[in-house]
Amino acid sequence: MSEEFNQEKTPEQGKKVKKEKNTLAMLMSGVAGGVIVALFTGGIFINMMNDEQATTAEDSQQKEQAEQTTTEEVLPTANLTNQSSNSIGSAVEKVSDAVVGVSNIQQISLWEESDAAGTGSGVIYKKDDEYAYVATNNHVVEGAQELEVILTNGEHVEANVLGTDALTDLAVLRIPNDQVETVAELGSSDKLTVGDTAIAIGNPLGQDFAGSVTQGIISGLDRAVDIDLNNDSQPDWTTNVIQTDAAINPGNSGGALINTNGKVIGINSMKIAQSQVEGIGFAIPIDDAKPVIDQLETGNEVVRPFIGISAIDLSTVPQRHIQETLQLDESVEQGVVIAQVEPKSPAEEAGLKQYDVVTKVNDKNIESMLDLKKYLYNETEVGEEVTISFYREGNLQTATLALSNQNTK
Repeated sequence: MSEEFNQEKTPEQGKKVKKEKNTLAMLMSGVAGGVIVALFTGGIFINMMNDEQATTAEDSQQKEQAEQTTTEEVLPTANLTNQSSNSIGSAVEKVSDAVVGVSNIQQISLWEESDAAGTGSGVIYKKDDEYAYVATNNHVVEGAQELEVILTNGEHVEANVLGTDALTDLAVLRIPNDQVETVAELGSSDKLTVGDTAIAIGNPLGQDFAGSVTQGIISGLDRAVDIDLNNDSQPDWTTNVIQTDAAINPGNSGGALINTNGKVIGINSMKIAQSQVEGIGFAIPIDDAKPVIDQLETGNEVVRPFIGISAIDLSTVPQRHIQETLQLDESVEQGVVIAQVEPKSPAEEAGLKQYDVVTKVNDKNIESMLDLKKYLYNETEVGEEVTISFYREGNLQTATLALSNQNTK
């Protein structure tokens, strides 16, 4: 699923599960280091030497023709370059005033006054008769006691959080609209192709470099990035993101990734934080972000189906426990082992118990908790009945349960 706050601020800690099997975790950061990309175009230089003793009229005519041809070939190229620069400049001008700073204000200690714990970016995407609405990253606003939006005119405006969602790393803020003149136009990310121009706008390293613009291309689409919310080295979610080589630095998170028409195609979110890696940044596709933003704007959390279990992947269970405690034979290789069933949850009502090994939901094979969450969140709805296939003491059984709302469990 960054940095200013993913690395600027440690997420909420969860209990770490002891593992008897090593797990490889990918450390992601949204704000570590920038990339300077230089493009060099080479020219062909031809040295022509004249014979000082004998130069014919035919030679002179050929030279003039060559110079005319060279001029005709170079001028269109220069015009194309100017057109490209003008296109990018126009796109940036169209949306830049809608990309704002977001200051996360916290009291660091009892003896100190509240101060900005970090600064990210945001995008004004909507305005009504009273308010303007800002989309940003969840990690930008996480833990804030107060929030300020810094407009491009330098004004600091108090902001209210309408809703946040950790899994998609999105948040929506609201500010008074009296000083807001520009609203970003949301485009579409579904029709992007690798190689398209991508332009990132944000506030790298804080307000000193507010409104910075970096240009690159769409490097990849539908990239899967694992998100570990509780720092237990196990993915809690896998998010699909746009990969770009446009420089994304500390403070860029929550800013806009736009196309050459000045339309927002993504919300900048993170970057791989490894010293040997350059030019790999990620943005949340705007078509994925829109439905989440719509829900958050209403002041509600994102509704997701809920079963009511905590579980671990069967692949992490020592072999002796698979045989002795779970009583599984070698034919059962994948699934999740229920560690706890929440009281009054759909799982409890369906009769699921600790040590049950869930292997299927409906016809979907479940190999991990990530599989289970992805299937529930993407393929089912609250109130829907699903069939759970599970092993108990080595025997295959099924149970039917009605999914509830995760946020009203």
